[in-house]
Amino acid sequence: MDITEKEIVPLIQNPDTQRKGFEMIVEQYSEQLYWQIRRMVLDHEDANDLLQNTFIKAWTNLDYFRGEAKLSTWLYRIALNECLNFLNKQRSSTMVAIDDPEAVMVEKLEGDSYFSGDEAQILLQKALLTLPEKQRMVFNLKYFQEMKYEEMSEIFGTSVGALKASYHHAVKKIEAYLQNSH
Repeated sequence: MDITEKEIVPLIQNPDTQRKGFEMIVEQYSEQLYWQIRRMVLDHEDANDLLQNTFIKAWTNLDYFRGEAKLSTWLYRIALNECLNFLNKQRSSTMVAIDDPEAVMVEKLEGDSYFSGDEAQILLQKALLTLPEKQRMVFNLKYFQEMKYEEMSEIFGTSVGALKASYHHAVKKIEAYLQNSH
């Protein structure tokens, strides 16, 4: 069942219906948030953990949600911050060769039993891993979610022009990677 934000927001702002409204949020946004997180961290278990953390943070901060931003934008911002924190912690706890920081992520991708991608998908994922994290997030939101730059601008707190440039640079880097891998 598809519930609109206009229907959910009043529920979460009323203490008597807050729990029911939050259950609707979880039901409505779990899948799209999971895949956005998964594209960043690659591992199914990590993505599930980060999705749970995202909803825990959303629940504990629900009283601070005033409806100025869209509910989905607010949730994406929380999820992307969770991803960045996780990736930063992972990077600092993993000793990786300085010239190949994405090696651990590529190993995760290739060893992931949940990922059944063909060669082209694996190559695209490897290309994505060469991008800086925020650029990768912008690319994922635009390419996979078909999110508008205006909405991304609210999530990242960045101008539409900067996001367009970031996406353009990401596409160029991916194209270069794909050409060099043949």
